[in-house]
Amino acid sequence: MIADLLTSAVPVASDILERTASTPRVQQIVSLSLAPAFLLAAIGAIMNVLVSRMIWIANRIERIDDRIEDGRTDPQDEERVWLEKRRALAQVAVMFGTGAASVISLVIALLFISAWIEAQIGTLIAACWILTMVLLIIGLIYFFRETRLAAIGIKHPRSPRKRFWQRRERNRD
Repeated sequence: MIADLLTSAVPVASDILERTASTPRVQQIVSLSLAPAFLLAAIGAIMNVLVSRMIWIANRIERIDDRIEDGRTDPQDEERVWLEKRRALAQVAVMFGTGAASVISLVIALLFISAWIEAQIGTLIAACWILTMVLLIIGLIYFFRETRLAAIGIKHPRSPRKRFWQRRERNRD
């Protein structure tokens, strides 16, 4: 039985080796995988920034919680609520960034697997690439929302447009 498996595996193994033994074919696969590999590196850099921001937010929330426990701060502190919103947005951005990194890693793996199989998986690879970009864009939108919330600050009772018109009316008087 084992001998049958080994003898039946030999043609498959030799077929795989024959298809991948071509140096130009391997070079083509490596060059095709460069763009996804660079995208993976870029996603990693973005994730580094996101996680750094989340760590800062988490540390700030811990300091506020310590002040609340000591009775020095109101439990309904505006800054804590603001930080919680920022943390939620950053967490979603990290989630989508992680999804994008996972899918682009799958693209790289599929590119190499495509050299060993006869099935045409170009459509699958293209769909995974598109999914990566969609996940990355959604993650960047959430990152933008978090940075926008950070830029606005804690107190923003009126919109910037209303403040502009109020300032303009005061300057006329």
